[in-house]
Amino acid sequence: MAVQQELKKYDRIILGIDPGTNVMGYGVLGVVGRRPQLIVMGVLKLSRFETHYMRLHRIHERVLGLCEQYLPDELAIEAPFFGKNVQSMLKLGRAQGVAMAAALSRDIPIAEYPPLSIKQAVTGNGAASKEQVANMVKRLLSIPDEKMPDLLDATDALAAALAHFYESQKPAVARGPQSWKQFLAAHPERVVPRKNK
Repeated sequence: MAVQQELKKYDRIILGIDPGTNVMGYGVLGVVGRRPQLIVMGVLKLSRFETHYMRLHRIHERVLGLCEQYLPDELAIEAPFFGKNVQSMLKLGRAQGVAMAAALSRDIPIAEYPPLSIKQAVTGNGAASKEQVANMVKRLLSIPDEKMPDLLDATDALAAALAHFYESQKPAVARGPQSWKQFLAAHPERVVPRKNK
């Protein structure tokens, strides 16, 4: 109950997930005004589960648990990247799908970001290493050394949440006129009358 009370100080809460079939990273950001703050981050180690199906079941359970404990307003999840190993891609896609299904079962909207976009948003470099992402997340959220995780899947998940936070801070761009005729109709003061010869 104390956690629920503590969460009320945030304007919104973003759950970030870095899906995986061996390790799933998660991170929860609380937003106050225009400032994101770390609530919690961690990893779910899945290698002890014998079958892929048991791992998927555990991912579903853990994401549901995070949703119930931290009451996120949104889920930001890393999209699977294209790789050469089709089996790995399939398993990763399933892990992502199960995490998304857990959030959707609690009516939590989902935003999906490719790894390159997340790295770009957090470090300014789409080709940044996991270590560079972790260091930038640490700096941006003022995370003390002793709270930094051993596995970088947790900071990758936080980076997904941060990327979503930054994306949601961008102003909505109004659609402009599609032709000069529309522009002139919308701005008659810009029309200069022709002089008759």
